[in-house]
Amino acid sequence: MGLSVAHPVCAQQPDTLIRETDVTRIETILAADSMQGRRAFTPDIARAARFIQGAFAEIGLDTLAGNDGYRQSFHYAYRRAADVQVRIDGQVVADTDVIVRSTRGAIHWSGTDSLRLIHVKQGADLFAAMRQHLSPDANTVVLIDPAFSALFHQVRQTLAENDLSTESPYSVLFVRYGGPAREFSADITTEIHRLNACNLIGVLPGHSQAGQYVVFSAHYDHLGIAPSPAGEDSIFNGANDDASGTTAVLTLARYFKARGDNARTLVFAAFTGEEEGGRGSRYFASRIDPAQVVAMINIEMIGTPSKWGKNSMYLTGFGKSTLGKILQRNLVGSPYAIHPDPYPSQQLFYRSDNAYLARLGVPAHSLSSSKMDHEPHYHQLSDEVSTLDMANMTALIRAIALAAESVVQGRDTPSRIPADPPKR
Repeated sequence: MGLSVAHPVCAQQPDTLIRETDVTRIETILAADSMQGRRAFTPDIARAARFIQGAFAEIGLDTLAGNDGYRQSFHYAYRRAADVQVRIDGQVVADTDVIVRSTRGAIHWSGTDSLRLIHVKQGADLFAAMRQHLSPDANTVVLIDPAFSALFHQVRQTLAENDLSTESPYSVLFVRYGGPAREFSADITTEIHRLNACNLIGVLPGHSQAGQYVVFSAHYDHLGIAPSPAGEDSIFNGANDDASGTTAVLTLARYFKARGDNARTLVFAAFTGEEEGGRGSRYFASRIDPAQVVAMINIEMIGTPSKWGKNSMYLTGFGKSTLGKILQRNLVGSPYAIHPDPYPSQQLFYRSDNAYLARLGVPAHSLSSSKMDHEPHYHQLSDEVSTLDMANMTALIRAIALAAESVVQGRDTPSRIPADPPKR
């Protein structure tokens, strides 16, 4: 599977059909205070779901077989720690410094003889180390150096939910602690939670290669409402994360519908639950035949200029398939550029909604312009529309349309990613 000869870039059509006024309108609605932070698995996200559903209907997209209209509803059951008591060398460890990964009703450990002890020291690749132990074959305690405080608490919310779709006799505790841990004890109880949610999926059938799918996706959920004193801002608007990506998906759907010449079938997906461990994209991946998906372009935070400035973004997992090179070639002669991910230590490829299809062998990647080493509004109450560069965001959506052209039209087929089935 190679690369086609680069075709001359025709910027006129995206410039005409993808307008900043439309992008700003959609973005402003999705990131409004009335959306209440769009937190997954809460009633507050319903308004955003209705808006996206209405947008798909207005565009005139088809629905995906097996769904309830544009809604792909699913149930999610998980265990979460209800009471955590951990002691190391007689010292009580705060429950905020413990991540419990277990599908058991209770954990009662005393001593270290029957436990596997792992130490993650300062300077290690924390995300890789934690991922390695998500599916233990023995009861395990992973002691994480306190230097990782920020990253530890960043992933704590996600990893604290233990999906009951796959149960295991073994448990793992990630504990933020410095020291050798000569004595260890844990008494933990967990509770089962059951939640309902939905992705929003719209389809534009292909003409000559309808059995092959190209997926454009983003997540429409965010962090919800923070406890704040009366009168102070308490809504995580998530303008960049990821109302910007969802805006791009809706804009691209309208663009390709107006063109009406796509050879391959285009699937436009707005996922829920990305901030809760990718629950929506995980379900989507379980309900679609990965062999039919030629490529997935996930769009994650394109509201601010990249480290290279305007008109540029990066692709996560660039070297894992040829999709990145195809996108680059299609932008030759345009003002736009796509670069390899400049933040490999942050493991972005496995932290967004592309991950589950990628692990099934699909060339699934995320496009972003977010400066992950310095993005002051990331996961902050200040992630508002006023912080975005709407002109540049519109330009990046045009760039995605141009870059994906040869894949949409069936001239290019990216190489597959070696399958790596998802871990529990």
